[in-house]
Amino acid sequence: MEHMQARPERLAAARKAMQTEAAAILAASERLESSFLAAIDLILDHPGKVVVAGVGKSGHVARKIVATLQSTGTPAVYLHPTEAAHGDLGVCQAGDPVVMISKSGATSELLHLIPDLRELQARFIGILGNVASPLATEMDVVLDASVQREADPESFTPTASSMVALALGDALAVALMQARGFTAEHFRRYHPAGQLGRNLRLRVSDVMHRGDEVAWVRRNDSLKHVVVAMSAHALGAACVISPENKLLGLITDGDVRRAFEKHDDIRTLSAAAVMTSSPVSIGPHALVQQALRLMEDRPSQISVLPVVDPETNECLGLIRVHDIYQGRDLSRQR
Repeated sequence: MEHMQARPERLAAARKAMQTEAAAILAASERLESSFLAAIDLILDHPGKVVVAGVGKSGHVARKIVATLQSTGTPAVYLHPTEAAHGDLGVCQAGDPVVMISKSGATSELLHLIPDLRELQARFIGILGNVASPLATEMDVVLDASVQREADPESFTPTASSMVALALGDALAVALMQARGFTAEHFRRYHPAGQLGRNLRLRVSDVMHRGDEVAWVRRNDSLKHVVVAMSAHALGAACVISPENKLLGLITDGDVRRAFEKHDDIRTLSAAAVMTSSPVSIGPHALVQQALRLMEDRPSQISVLPVVDPETNECLGLIRVHDIYQGRDLSRQR
């Protein structure tokens, strides 16, 4: 019983932790100024890679920042400060910008690394939780990653500070993307596998359902006829079309359920009475990612889209969010 009674307090603690982290990131965003732009210029001015270093929780943050930079057009590597003294320094080339991440700004492993990196003409960017620290005095550019408090009740666990450092790394990556004109096509090249790469590689025409796979109905068809057609073509929707195959409306499983709830006698209902007129649709040449955004980036998400030829308004078929996530690829079946 005690276990159950403590649940509201745990939820409150969790919400407070997230709110503390969000407030810390917002405060850091308001501190962005010329030093941030200087960091961007320092990276852009060097044709090679970026080296990112940190230990402990900052090391984990550094690895994630490296992954984000790599996938968004900025070559980057993680350098473990301890392993650097045992041969890993060989990954660094002359002039490589080095991003050092530290909450205290006094991390000894990073401080010991600086003389060796200076011999390689490195330039330094510090993402530091203390801008008046020993590391700060060694940096060419300092980004303020300080926080008023951590997210845990005693304010000693690296939580908000880690999130702020990570957010600053993401901010660098996004600003560099903008500076380099990095597009979805570039992103696709770096992500040939996985859901993200697939969504940016495939077109709607590659995964859509068409022809006999789709429930096609006319506006004057009875609701019973619509239900029978939808049961025979289990895609969760029926396209209401004109004799010229123009899209007139869409009927989803939800529309049918609402019709049953609203009407005691459905025998007189037609497709036109329950359909959504002028539904959201997409063209066959759009990227799958665009279809996903149309379905999910809205107050009330939808799970199916009619596919319509933008020039003729002919309805060509349907695409479902299920097909996007389950890996249906008809282009490889034909």
